[in-house]
Amino acid sequence: MKTNKGIWYALGAYICWGVFPLYFMKLRHVPALELISHRIVWSCLMLCGVLLLTRQWRAFCASVPRPRVIRTYLIASVLIGINWAVFLWAIITNHIIEVSLGYFLSPIINVLMGVLFLRERLRPWQWASIALAVAGVLYLIHAYGGLPWIALGLALSFGIYGLVKKGAPLGSLDGLTLETAFLFPAALGYLLYIGATGEGVFPHDGTTLDLLLIGSGVATAIPLLLFASASQRIPLWQLGMLQYLAPTLQFLLGILVFHEAVTTTQLVGFALIWAALLIFALEGYLSARGQPAAAKA
Repeated sequence: MKTNKGIWYALGAYICWGVFPLYFMKLRHVPALELISHRIVWSCLMLCGVLLLTRQWRAFCASVPRPRVIRTYLIASVLIGINWAVFLWAIITNHIIEVSLGYFLSPIINVLMGVLFLRERLRPWQWASIALAVAGVLYLIHAYGGLPWIALGLALSFGIYGLVKKGAPLGSLDGLTLETAFLFPAALGYLLYIGATGEGVFPHDGTTLDLLLIGSGVATAIPLLLFASASQRIPLWQLGMLQYLAPTLQFLLGILVFHEAVTTTQLVGFALIWAALLIFALEGYLSARGQPAAAKA
C-alpha cells in the first residue's frame, strides 16, 4: 500500500509539472527574477499558513535547529531555486521543447544516483530500458549540435534535489516550508525593492495578474509536496522512470499548443525514450504479476 500511494503522489506531481507551461505562459511578460520571487514568497506564506491551521507550527519550529536539518534543506533550497530560475527563463524565452529534454535527462540522473549512491538494484530488462533512454537522450543532444545548457541545468539541479530529498529528515510539509523559508528573505527583499522603485508589476497591472502571481505559490507548492511524499515512499529508480510523464506532456504542449518547430531527428530521439518507457512499464507489470505466484509457491 505504501508503494502504491507513493506512485500516485509521483503521478500527481509529474502531471502538474507537465502542464506548468500553460500557467506560466500567462505570466511571460513578468520579468523572470520577479516571477521567481513571487513563487518563493507565496509558496512560503501558504505553507506556513498550512502549518498554523493544522497546529503543526510548534513541532516544525522544534525540529529545525539541528545541524543535519539545516544542512540538508539549505542545499535543497539552493538546488530548487536554481531549477525554478532556469525553468522560468526557458518558458519566458520559448524554449519549452528544451525544457522537456531537461526533464527527460533528469530521470536518468535519478536512476543512476539511486544505483551509485543508494545501492538500488535493477533487473536486466530495467537496465535495457535505461540504456535505450540514454541512447535517445544522447541522440537528441547530437541533434542540437552542442550541449543544451537549459536542459542540463534543469536535469542536474532536479536530479541532485531528488537525491537530497530521498534522505531528508523532515516530512514533506515541514521540509518544503523550510526550503522556501531559506529563500524567502532574498525574494521578499527583491520584491520590496522593485515595488519601492516602481519597477514591479504587482499590484499595478490588474487583479487577474495579481491572482496569477499569488496562485504561482500554490501551483509551486502542491507538486513539490507530492514529489517529496513520493520520494520517501518509492525507490529512486522508480521515481526517476515515472518522471518521464512530465517532459512528455511538455513536449506535446511545445508542439501542439505553442507551435514550436520540431525536426525528424528530434522525433527519433524522443521515440527511443518512449520505447524505453514502454519496456520499463511492461517489465514492471510482468514482475509484479510474478511476485504473488512466487509467494504462493
